[in-house]
Amino acid sequence: MAGDLDRNVKEQERLSGEIEALQAQLTALRHDHTVLVNIQQALGVPAPATPSAEPAATVPAPRKTRKTAATSTAAKQTKAKKPAAPTRKRSDKKSPAKAPATSPTSPTLVELVRAHLEAQGEPRSAAEVTTALGEQHPERSVKTTVVRTTLEGLVARNQAQRSKQGSSVFYTTPEAAEPAAQAEELAQQGE
Repeated sequence: MAGDLDRNVKEQERLSGEIEALQAQLTALRHDHTVLVNIQQALGVPAPATPSAEPAATVPAPRKTRKTAATSTAAKQTKAKKPAAPTRKRSDKKSPAKAPATSPTSPTLVELVRAHLEAQGEPRSAAEVTTALGEQHPERSVKTTVVRTTLEGLVARNQAQRSKQGSSVFYTTPEAAEPAAQAEELAQQGE
C-alpha cells in the first residue's frame, strides 16, 4: 500500500509539472499572438477571421491527498531540488503604449508610404522614403526598419514592386514600374 501511495504521489507531481509547463507555453503563445496582432494592425493589414475567442481554460490545482509524514517530507525535498523555471513577466500595460500617438483621422503609415511612392516617378529606397516622410510629417516618429517592413507588405499585396540594383533595394508602385521597365527594354534593344 505504501508503494502504491508513493507511485500515486510521484505521478501527481509529474502531471502537475507537465500542466505548469503547458500553461507557461500557452501564456507565451498568447503573448506572441498579441504582439503579432499589434504588428499586423500597425502595418495596416486587414485581420483575417479569427476563431471565436473562448475564455481561457484554467486547470484547477491538483487535489491534496492524505499522505504519511514520510511521503510528504520526501515530496518537499524533491520540490526543493528542482531549479526554478524562468518565468516571463507579462505586462498588459505595454499594449496601450504601442497604440499610435496620432489621431484616428490621420493617415496610416501604409497610406503615407503608398502615397509617397505614387507621387515619385522613379524607384526609391526605404531610407529615402523614411527621410521624405520624416520631413513631411515631423510629428510622427518614422523609422527605416518600419518603413522597410511596410514596403515589403505592400510588395506582398502587389501594391508596390521591388527591384535590386547591386546590393540596394528600391521600391516603386506597379504603375510607375511599367514605364521604367519599358524604357529599360528599349535601351537594351537599342544596344
